[in-house]
This record gives sequence, structure tokens and C-alpha cells, in this order.
Amino acid sequence: MSSMSSLAGLSKYIKTLPNTRTSVFSMIFISFLAGTIVFLINPIENISFLEKIIYGGAFGFGLLGISSIMSGAVVQQWVSSMKGINLKIKHSIFLSLVSMTLLSIIMIIGAIISVIFKLDLLINSIIFGCVLIYAFVILVLWSTSSIGFFKSAIVSCFQPILTICMLIVITVLGYAGNIPEIGIITLLSKIIIANLIFALAIFSFIKVIESPLKKNLGIGLLELLSLSIAHLNEGSNSLEKIFEAIGEPIETLVGIISFKKDGEQKALFISPCVHPGPLGSVGGANMPSILSKRFDSFTLVAHGPSTHDFNPVSIKEIDKIENIVKEGLGEIEYSEKASKFMKYSEKKAKIGVQFFNDNMLILSTFAPHGSDDIEFGIGLSMMIESKHKYNVKNSIIVDCHNSFDKDSGRVLPGNPEVFQMLDAIDKIEKPVQEPGIKIGCGSNMMKTLTKHNGVGETGVKAMVIEVQNQRTAYILFDSNNMKSGFREKIIDHMKKLELDEVEVMTTDTHSVNTISSGYNPIGLSEEEKIIEYTKDAVKIAINDLDPVEVGATVKRINNIKTFGPNNSTELVSTISSIVAVSKIMAPLIFILAIVLVFIWIFYLPNI
Repeated sequence: MSSMSSLAGLSKYIKTLPNTRTSVFSMIFISFLAGTIVFLINPIENISFLEKIIYGGAFGFGLLGISSIMSGAVVQQWVSSMKGINLKIKHSIFLSLVSMTLLSIIMIIGAIISVIFKLDLLINSIIFGCVLIYAFVILVLWSTSSIGFFKSAIVSCFQPILTICMLIVITVLGYAGNIPEIGIITLLSKIIIANLIFALAIFSFIKVIESPLKKNLGIGLLELLSLSIAHLNEGSNSLEKIFEAIGEPIETLVGIISFKKDGEQKALFISPCVHPGPLGSVGGANMPSILSKRFDSFTLVAHGPSTHDFNPVSIKEIDKIENIVKEGLGEIEYSEKASKFMKYSEKKAKIGVQFFNDNMLILSTFAPHGSDDIEFGIGLSMMIESKHKYNVKNSIIVDCHNSFDKDSGRVLPGNPEVFQMLDAIDKIEKPVQEPGIKIGCGSNMMKTLTKHNGVGETGVKAMVIEVQNQRTAYILFDSNNMKSGFREKIIDHMKKLELDEVEVMTTDTHSVNTISSGYNPIGLSEEEKIIEYTKDAVKIAINDLDPVEVGATVKRINNIKTFGPNNSTELVSTISSIVAVSKIMAPLIFILAIVLVFIWIFYLPNI
């Protein structure tokens, strides 16, 4: 869901804002510099160059610096008292810094124009700047803090009011050189009417662009935005409340392969047709790690055929997958019979196949060609086709999800890739199965790598299966897809470790998607380290080889609440349409508001 994941880019900027001390020192410096520039521009007689710097700097700091520092501290406390979210002191101070910088630029421009055209525009420029920062702060607070429009409008007044009050004090006391005196009625008229124009423009714009989401899904755009930022910035899971409200219960499947040594569980291979999304720790984004930790044995949670339509709306939905898997484990019949691992291909499609008694496992990939999620219905078709054609009780499908291309999308009904996969399945020759299967398990947490390198919390896991003197490594990275070509490089390195066949998979975890852009495949950085960690996991698995029995089943998961095909598509398309409309409406509305305010402030006759 790119529309949701793209919010991660915003998180990057929020987290890299300067600290409070840096912002405060910046306000002191910029305000002093702005005041100095205004006094140096202004032809004030009987004042030396040094005095212009001293008095100008003091004027700038008194007018802009003090009011902005106070505003940053007070606004944060004020918003917090209203139970607002996302606005920490660092953010509030930085917001004041940005507002003050904008006001400083407008004030300097006004001073320059005043000197060139011999007009008295400085006061009006300061008023105009105050109105602009008022509008800017309303938009920021209303969009991110969840305190609503009217509270945002009240809180946003604080910095402009302080600035105007300081301006009145400075001019009344005569500390501003030849800056003209202020008519209080004129001043108030200009400020009140101009603020109302901007407030109305902002309110109208937000209500218009928010209405499609309210109408279609019953959720607020700004609520969605603010809770998304809260999750990306603070790890809050409040976003799940929205998803639960719009979610749909579905039925899906989970494939389970169990390996037992001396009657005790040694390893599990699970392929749930549930998508690990949308991002961070919301919903099922970290499902592969969470689910694997709920079993005492070594557990691989691969990526079953599913798209963002099948994102669980909350973490608690993962309990339903866990319960079904545990129920299925009690029903599995075990055997020592298995086949060798075989590979088949048809054009772009490649499959790896292994039979375990009356069950089969199919690993699907298009590498090195790029691909994203395989839709559930297609996976179900592959499952049914292979079950009947090869007369097995269960067929478990895995989407290896191991070749990223930003231009490639999901594999959906009607795509040529669908028929290529089905044609590849038709090529399978049912092999001879013999008793005698060994497996070994190994893992490496890849502790020196983080989600910035595309690595989730469970790192890399490897399961080596030895059948009929053939060793096959199933390697699973806790990551969201893989750099195109990296799979082939890993396979080449692993085959040097006494392995006959290798396949590489990713869990498609979206816990790594809270940074940079919405996509963060493994292999974009630290390739050599990743390969070394993978070798370590495979070596451990080879040294862990033990005789086992194997069994499998496919279970139905009932009533798991996910985004659902209707709401998922609706959410993405609605947000996309809002973005498209906003690109047209925003410039029109705000340019009109700025023009009206400009005319009102600079051409209002003195009264």
C-alpha cells in the first residue's frame, strides 16, 4: 500500500529535526540578524553603523526572538493540555523557528521596498507576516496534533499576538527609530479580518479534500495523518483503531509443514496467506517475527500469496493464525518419505518443488525480474491445480518475494505471469519419494545491521533439508523484498558450502518500512556482511542435520479481520484522488487568500 507507506518519508524529516537548544540559538541569531538588516536598510539619521547593529539586533531579538521562544514553549504545553499528540517541545520550538524565519524574511522585504519606493510598509509587512505564520501554524497543528480546527486556531494565535504586542511596546516606547506609530483600530482591523480570511480558506480546503474519505470509509483524513505520524515518530498503535473500524472479516489459508525428531517438534515451516503490513508495528506488519516467536521450535514464517488487502487490522489478529497453526499441528500425520528438491521454469516464472509424502511445497519467484505480492486468488489457483494434478493431500504455496523492482507491481488475475506460473506447475514430474530425511536449522540475528539496511528483528534463518543425498537450503530473510540480482549472488555463495540446491525468500515484513521511502529491500547496502551472516546461518544448519519425520497440512483461518479487498482498494484510490485534487485546489485557494489578505493589509485606509 504505497499511499500508506509513503508516510514513512515524512517520519524521516520529523526524526531529524534539530534539538531544542539548536533551535533556540538559531532563533536568537536569526532575529538579531533580521533586526540588524532592517536598521541597516532603514536610513535612520544620527545613528552610527555600530549603533545600527546594536539597536537593530536588539529590536529584532525583542520583536521576533523573545516572542518566538516563548511561543515554542507555551504552545507545546497548551497542545498537551488539550490531549494533542505528536507535538514535543523539540517540534514546537522548531515550528516557532520556521514561523519566525518566514516573518523575518517578509519584514526585510518590506523594509527594502519601503526604502526603494519611499513608503512606510514595515509595519504592514510585519502584520502580513504574522497573518501568514498564523495560517501556517493552524495548518500544521490541525493536520498533526488531533486537537481539531477551533483549538488549533486559538493556539496558533499565540506567536502572532506576542509579536504584535512586542511591536506595540517597542514603537510606543520609541525604541524603533523612525518606524511610524501604529493606529490600534487599524491594526486590529487588519489582523482580525486577515486572520479570518486565512482561517476560512484553510477550513474550506481541508473539509473539501477530507469529504471523500469521510463519505467512502467514515474516517477523517487528518486523523489518519496524525495517527500515522504518531506511529512513525513514537511507535503508537492508535492507528489500529481506524483500521479496525474499516476492516473486513475474511477467510484465508495457512500452510504448515512440521518436522519432528524423536517425537519432539524440531522445526516448523509456515506459509500464511495473510500479508505482513501495512508498516512499522501496526496491524500485521511485524507478523513473521511475532508469529515465529510464539512457537518453541525453530520456525520459518514465509510469505504466502497475499496482498495488502489481507493486512491484519491489529496485532491481536495474529492470535488467530497462531491458534489455527497449533490446531493443525495436532492433526498432522508424519512420515519419513520425501523427494528431492526440483526446479522448473516457464519464461519469467520459476518454481522450486519438494514433495513430503502426500504433500507438496511450491516456492514461486520471478527473479531476477522484479515482482511484488502474488494475489491470494492466484495462489489458490496454483494450490488447487497442483493438488489435483499430482494427487496430493495438501499443496503449500510460497511467494519467495525476492526480486525488487520499483516499476513492477502485484501479480494479479489476467497478468501473463499468472499463466507462466501455472504452466511451470504443469511441467512438474512427480518424483520418487524415499524414506530418510534429515533437517538442520540455523539463524543469525545480523546484529550489526538494522532496518536501515532492510533487516527485520529476526535476521536470517536457514533450514537445510537432506533427502536422497541431496542437500537443499531454504534461506529466509526477515526483510521486505530483495534487491534485484542479490538472490542469485547469495545462491552462488551458498552453493560453495556443500549444498546442491538453494532458494532464497523474504518474509515481506513491513516493520522495515518506517524509514526513507515506502520500500526498503535488503541488499541495497552491506551486501558482503549479509552474505557472511547468511553463510554463518547455513553452516549452523548443516552441522545441525538430524533424522526427522515430516508432515503437512493446510488449514483455513476463519473470521480474521483484515483491510479487505474493498476497503483496501477504496483507501488507496481515495487518498490518491485527494492528493491529485489537492495539487490543483491548494494553489488556487491559498493564492487567492494571500492576494485578498495582501490587498486588505496594504491598501486598507487608516481609520
